[in-house]
Amino acid sequence: MKISGNEIKNGMIIEHKNDLWEVLKTQHVKPGKGGAFNQVEMKSINKETKLNERFRSSDSIERAIVEEIDYNFLYEDKGEFYFIDNKTFEQISLKKELLGEKHKFLNEGLQVTIGMYNEIPIKIELPNQIECKINTTDAAIKGQTVSSSYKPALLENGINILVPPFVESGDNILVDTRTIEYIKKV
Repeated sequence: MKISGNEIKNGMIIEHKNDLWEVLKTQHVKPGKGGAFNQVEMKSINKETKLNERFRSSDSIERAIVEEIDYNFLYEDKGEFYFIDNKTFEQISLKKELLGEKHKFLNEGLQVTIGMYNEIPIKIELPNQIECKINTTDAAIKGQTVSSSYKPALLENGINILVPPFVESGDNILVDTRTIEYIKKV
């Protein structure tokens, strides 16, 4: 499906230079001289490289049609992660490379959305927020202000994150899976 250069949005998958690209950031720029353009930062789905491109509104870009299907996580075995479609009971396996750091958030029964392009899985989306338990964290130092100082913490799934001083070991917190940042204490 063809779209113009100014219709490109974050999260889209586009076909450009004989490859599939996931759009990470877009910024509409209107310089004092010349026409406006869309500055786009993209990541290659196949090669894991990044690219910055400028697209004018007159440019025609091919948007990849990605079918999104809900799956539930089953288990992990030797670097392969297995999921099941609750409607058709069809199972699918994904390699650890496709998941990246996101694999540490997976636990049994977690519902995820897998993007398929020509019946090949190309991306996975976790729920935006996941509850995690703090395994260890440093003690808060008296006199630190709550708003400006964060301390390192290790989650039970092995991810390091920065948390406010009032969060202690054993606390449950919400984590944003897109940015891997602390949201709030539960």
